[in-house]
Amino acid sequence: MRNSTIKGITNLGQWVTWNPVTNMMEMGKGGTWSMEDGLFSEYSPKSFNDQEFLDAEGRLMTPGLIDSHTHPAFATTRELEFEMRSLGKTYQEIAAAGGGIRNSVRKLREISDTDLVDLVEERLNLMLSHGTTTAECKSGYGLSTEAEIKSLRAIQSASERTALQTFSTLLGAHEIPDEYRNDRETYIDLIINEMIPAVAQQKLAEYCDVFCEEGVYTIKETEKILSAARAHGMQLKFHADEFVSSGGAELAAKMGALSADHLMAISDAGIAALAASDTVATLLPGTTFFLGSDTWAPTRKLLDAGVNVALATDFNPGSNMSLSMPFVMTLAVIYLHMTPLEALQAATSGAAKSMGIEKSTGSISPGYTADAVLWQADNYRQLPYFYGSNRVHQVVVGAKPSL
Repeated sequence: MRNSTIKGITNLGQWVTWNPVTNMMEMGKGGTWSMEDGLFSEYSPKSFNDQEFLDAEGRLMTPGLIDSHTHPAFATTRELEFEMRSLGKTYQEIAAAGGGIRNSVRKLREISDTDLVDLVEERLNLMLSHGTTTAECKSGYGLSTEAEIKSLRAIQSASERTALQTFSTLLGAHEIPDEYRNDRETYIDLIINEMIPAVAQQKLAEYCDVFCEEGVYTIKETEKILSAARAHGMQLKFHADEFVSSGGAELAAKMGALSADHLMAISDAGIAALAASDTVATLLPGTTFFLGSDTWAPTRKLLDAGVNVALATDFNPGSNMSLSMPFVMTLAVIYLHMTPLEALQAATSGAAKSMGIEKSTGSISPGYTADAVLWQADNYRQLPYFYGSNRVHQVVVGAKPSL
């Protein structure tokens, strides 16, 4: 391409988009989409030979994938813990021995701001290369006001150096840091009275999240923290019901959270609560796979109940080191028993809804942000069918070719 902005995409083999009226994914054949001011709009050019147009050469085009749950701001990898799990240690046992999230916290506090930005930038570019054009990025490995702000600033700075669109989440309540292990109430007060106000004042995060789980944060503590976040203008997200059914999904629905994530241990009452709300169930099959678990989120029960479902990677150094959304779609088809079309919808429009951006992102529709992926694929079924190889041909973000 000679121009930095694509005027249109022509000669599509097949395109897949979301119809906001019917709330369904729909397939089309051939045709042309133009991009004006970074938005999609229908257009028929006089000639397909215009250098401002990108000839798709019959390839599949989909909306840009949306990864609505990631943790890219970490200092070092944790492959030793991966080896420990191969020897029979559980995630919880490793955490109790000082590993897990607390291990990442110690490392993040030591790394320089510049080095952290460089690492986050590298990870965002890898996401982009696998077809992700929008990502939600959490802090959570600092667990102090200074280190959480450091993480959120690193995400912001790295995003400015890449084409990937990011939205940030404060996850100061990811764990109880070592220095407050015997004084958790003081740390919770710090989150509420110092960390949240500082992050809100500096406009570093759109969302606030809490790891609502047995052994981490209780239902009462979660509601207290997220109520404070909402009072400071942040939208709410939940780590909920990952290992045991603790009522996290019910609380997420009650509080009007955008999403409740993980949900491998969600109860029937939790499913009913989500179905009666607008809260999206964000499922993370890569985490179940990477931890070697055989407990998968009850996806068909969620879908059959009418719950909105999203897919995300949960990219992080401890429980899933994959940032490939196509691989997540493969896992969703095999282990969550989703159809390929349901998986694609969950990775685009469903994920957009889980972030509150479904009216502008996640669809190839007039008036939406011009984010798209051309694939080395004949049809959408091939996206989860191929795995272990990257089938991305071209990524377009905001009407600009990015790869």
